[in-house]
Amino acid sequence: MPQDVTFAAPGRFWKGNIHTHSDASDGARTPEEVCATYREAGYDFLALTDHFLAKYGFPVVDTRPFRTPGFTTILGAELHAPATSLGEMWHILAVGLPLDFAPTPPGESGPQLAARAIAAGAFVAIPHPGWYGLAAADANTLPGAHAVEVYNHTSQLRTERGDGVYLADQLLAEGRHINLIAVDDAHFHSPDGFGGWVMVKAAANEPGFLLAALKAGHFYATQGPSIHDITWGEDWVEVTCSPAASIMVLGRASRAAQSVALGQTRARLPLAGLRAGGFARVVVADAQGRRAWANPIRLAG
Repeated sequence: MPQDVTFAAPGRFWKGNIHTHSDASDGARTPEEVCATYREAGYDFLALTDHFLAKYGFPVVDTRPFRTPGFTTILGAELHAPATSLGEMWHILAVGLPLDFAPTPPGESGPQLAARAIAAGAFVAIPHPGWYGLAAADANTLPGAHAVEVYNHTSQLRTERGDGVYLADQLLAEGRHINLIAVDDAHFHSPDGFGGWVMVKAAANEPGFLLAALKAGHFYATQGPSIHDITWGEDWVEVTCSPAASIMVLGRASRAAQSVALGQTRARLPLAGLRAGGFARVVVADAQGRRAWANPIRLAG
């Protein structure tokens, strides 16, 4: 039987946002203010990911001074290089970079930059693909990427292009395993914070433990609902969660099963129609339409 590595992993869940900006690039608040904002909002950790561009001095912001008991930070940046198939500048989220990560040299491509970040120890994700029309062919040039942003709150608020599910499902249907993150991508010029985050299961709320758990896929993404447990059987999946309006298991193309009942906290869903598609992933939606996304698993045909 398949095993859900997130819920089988040791430790407890920690709430964090791993895509946020400060005035070290194009955000409105100082790094110290941004860290305080998330700490006061009840987050356990934050990755400040300012734009790694020459005009900002290629920042990997040192947020270590802003760690406090109960709140920690992971160093990171949003990396850029030319150019996607639509001629757009690449956006590559890198969490867990060293402070001395070298500036992007002339001629370095997006795939080369992503590979260099992975080699430096970073968790690398494909951010806001819907916002700038990133195609699956582009994503396939980043074979080492760990995750896709299935939800980016700022992209949704500003352009109604915050959804990256289309890209994740295309990659999964092609046989690639990739995980799913939600972020707010806040800049704080307007109320754009706290709309999406990750719940990371780790032994301790410390940068090394959190980063290892992100790379291992020991997390789920959410806009609000909680997923308490997922158990996979031969022909079914059982989900336990906070009160939900819909609990779904989704596979390749239109393959899906759903339980619809307002306030439900548990559902057992059949997998028979999903096996031929090769993967399955759980989504929980609450009465307000907010969703939580579990990472996908591979299914034997």
